[in-house]
Amino acid sequence: MEPSNTKKTTALRPRDFASAQVSAGPASLRATPLGLLLGLVGLCSLLGAAPALASTVSAGAVPDLTTSLYGVLAILIFVLAYIFVIGEEFFLLRKSKPMIAAAGLIWLLTGVAYAVHGDTETAGPALQHNILEYAEMFLFLLAAMTFVTTLEERQVFGALRTWLIVRQFSLRQVYWITGALAFALSPVADNLSTALLMGAVVLAVGNGNRQFVTVGSINIVIAANAGGAFSPFGDITTLMVWQEGLVPFNEFGRLFLPSLVNWLVPALLMYRVVEQAPPASDQNGHTYMRRGALPIIGIFLCTIISSVLINSRLHLSPALGMMTGLGILKLYGYWLARREPALRDAGHLSQHQAENIASMEPSQGDHTDVVRRFDIFHVVERASWDTLMFFYGVVLAVGGLAQLGYLSLASEHVYGTLGPTLANIAVGVLSAVIDNIPVMLAVLRMAPDMDLAQWLLVTLTAGVGGSLLSIGSAAGIALMGQAHGVYTFMSHLRWCWAIALGYGLSVLCHLWISGI
Repeated sequence: MEPSNTKKTTALRPRDFASAQVSAGPASLRATPLGLLLGLVGLCSLLGAAPALASTVSAGAVPDLTTSLYGVLAILIFVLAYIFVIGEEFFLLRKSKPMIAAAGLIWLLTGVAYAVHGDTETAGPALQHNILEYAEMFLFLLAAMTFVTTLEERQVFGALRTWLIVRQFSLRQVYWITGALAFALSPVADNLSTALLMGAVVLAVGNGNRQFVTVGSINIVIAANAGGAFSPFGDITTLMVWQEGLVPFNEFGRLFLPSLVNWLVPALLMYRVVEQAPPASDQNGHTYMRRGALPIIGIFLCTIISSVLINSRLHLSPALGMMTGLGILKLYGYWLARREPALRDAGHLSQHQAENIASMEPSQGDHTDVVRRFDIFHVVERASWDTLMFFYGVVLAVGGLAQLGYLSLASEHVYGTLGPTLANIAVGVLSAVIDNIPVMLAVLRMAPDMDLAQWLLVTLTAGVGGSLLSIGSAAGIALMGQAHGVYTFMSHLRWCWAIALGYGLSVLCHLWISGI
């Protein structure tokens, strides 16, 4: 059933934080991420020209917080935090730490700025919208990471590595297999879960080969983002465009060829540095999946499908489906923990079952001191909490800048000055720095007068533009946590030129197909 063309303005939807506005707030403070670019470019001029903020304003006056001392300090804090994020491998400082501190300071400045102007009603609800946005991301990510970590604990990816070795696939073949699977799965599943799954395979197969893991991870990020761009269910941004009625469901297929170009061009360029060598040898012989692996795979697939259906049919957050699946996984984990001790006393075990049991470390079972073979809470502890906390910092820091007015600074001029084509291309570049969800929400809130071809263009650029930098997409950030110390911001940046070439050619491909 095609979605209605009626615009939805439900205030409690967490994805709307970047465009959510409190009716009492001034019109000039509407959140649009495009203004951040001009805010960064004009930082020096702002430092020289920022006037002191008046303690009171006349009735009906609209304060310009982008030129205030509070706004300038917020921009400085944000830029400084991102410098530490970019230089994580040099400073040896986890990326979440500076971003969490920056988010708190930016919102403190935002609250003070509004209070000085006599407005104590706007900043609080705006902050709640940002926290709600993060809560959805947090729950979705936590569930996805727990599933992937559980599959790793059950030796699913170790068994896959053994299968690849037995099949005698070279690293180059594994490179193409994982990239193709990421491109094919992300239109059905989300690009984040797909990237985590394929990333685990690359880590398992390329154990010890840093170059292969690096280019393999980059290849997966690009493929997952590109694959999600031509499906309404592949990314939250494409889903929002479809639900707004701006692009009919059957029109998304027009983005398939541009998305394929976006992945294949950098993939072919990076392919040259992948060694024609076998995967890392398994020193312990064959690895077999542990008890319960196949049911857990089934639960994960059902969880992904239910999340898509819950979102598309009921318009509920996909995090609800992911957390429900996580609950089912926990219940199954309890049953599995109670069943596994029986294996210890069984006298009819095969050799590989006995080897697996011998290699398993005892762990506490759910709510009991009996030694168990599986504990879901130990699996949750292994999630990438640095990545989860980094998302908190990014969401709140960008939301604070939006509330100060920086993200609306350029929105009034970009589409009118540059025109829709150049503006939509710029949206993709901006999504490499700022998450594509608030970027797309800003465009939807601005509601520029564009035809179907232009809405498809901005859907493409917002979806694949995040691949330009490792921090530009949820898939990239998640893989940085998964392959910590190997796949980093700088290692991704070294191939930015190839990714940018693919981005440009994919845009040209769409312009050619659409006759723009």
